[in-house]
Amino acid sequence: QVQLVESGGGLVQAGDSLRLSCAASGLTFSQFDMGWFRQAPGKEREFVVGIRWNNGRTAYAGSVKGRFTISRDNAKTAVYLQMGSLKPEDTAVYYCALDSRIRRDLASRSSEYDYWGQGTQVTVSS
Repeated sequence: QVQLVESGGGLVQAGDSLRLSCAASGLTFSQFDMGWFRQAPGKEREFVVGIRWNNGRTAYAGSVKGRFTISRDNAKTAVYLQMGSLKPEDTAVYYCALDSRIRRDLASRSSEYDYWGQGTQVTVSS
């Protein structure tokens, strides 16, 4: 049974940093692309960043480029999201997701990811 568990969310002030973690179990983690999404109240779930399983290539949403960094540790079956220079508009529930299909490029639509964590709340106050 595949399980993704996020942690590390919290309440921070604008300009602060935060690191989210996502621990995976129940599958050969190193063979799958991973992504982070977020969903703010009243908004659609949106792609934040993804990382490829084979070469570590990444893709970022424009709104977080230069401020957020994704990384993965296949030995620990975990993926991380280092968030810096946080803004109030980054406030959302953050989800990690796993894409179990073989693709030529990183998926960026939520419908393309098969497994999801329960989410972790990030709140940035101004």
